[in-house]
Amino acid sequence: MTYPSKYHLPKGTSADGPYDLLVTPESAGWGYSGLRILTLGPGEAHTLSTGESEFLVLPLEGGCTVTVDGQIFELGGRTGVFASVTDFAYLPRASEALISSASGGRFALPSARTERGGPPARYGRKEDVPVELRGAGACSRQVNNYCLPGTFDAEQLLVCEVLTPGGNWSSYPPHKHDEARPGEESELEEIYYFQVADENGFGYQRVYGTEERPIDVLAEIRSGDTVLIPHGWHGPSIAAPGYDLYYLNVMAGPGQDRAWLICDDPAHGWVRSTWESQNVDDRLPFGEDR
Repeated sequence: MTYPSKYHLPKGTSADGPYDLLVTPESAGWGYSGLRILTLGPGEAHTLSTGESEFLVLPLEGGCTVTVDGQIFELGGRTGVFASVTDFAYLPRASEALISSASGGRFALPSARTERGGPPARYGRKEDVPVELRGAGACSRQVNNYCLPGTFDAEQLLVCEVLTPGGNWSSYPPHKHDEARPGEESELEEIYYFQVADENGFGYQRVYGTEERPIDVLAEIRSGDTVLIPHGWHGPSIAAPGYDLYYLNVMAGPGQDRAWLICDDPAHGWVRSTWESQNVDDRLPFGEDR
């Protein structure tokens, strides 16, 4: 059963203007993380004013040209999220970008509010995106680390995507990052944006809290759905058998060191120790050779 929740945004329920999805800090009720999904038809263009936030332009399907701060970035993109990683562009705070697509496509625009200027606009090569195979057995998944500490420089923004073969669990063991504890845990708001590898496909997302900070989400996920995680333990993300699952993670928070530090739910963290005796799912990695 799917329990209605203000944290689960089914496809289309948060569309606004040119965006298939529009999540801002204001609409989410928090301070930093945002995400827009933009679809462009062949020959169409869109102007994005970044305002108080830094952004990525991350192709989900198709390619585009990004013109910003006197520079032009040609993004080759990809045929789909399960086909390969993609190149991308970084847009700084207080800039205006023109995103145009000769052939059309769909583009994720993850964002993070920041008070500082941050790095300049620049291009991210697909060949430089670290691809990690995480977990083992039924917890095997692929993580494409686009914009994380040590992979790509930004001011506050953290972005990765996770691909989970049908029947597997990811975001597991359940973990959280809602307290600032130096060296142990960072305070980050998180957005999960989902796609499933079949029009009939589905999955599930669990989020739960503590007695002091309750939250309770059990969402049946379809392509185009979004789940907001302001706090609490999140996971598992479950791919139903036969249906590969993709999600884009967008994170940002008040910490000045841009750290991604997580804390496992102590009831389930022991599961990590079982991976040493299991093989990584041989369906990974997804996609074509890079």
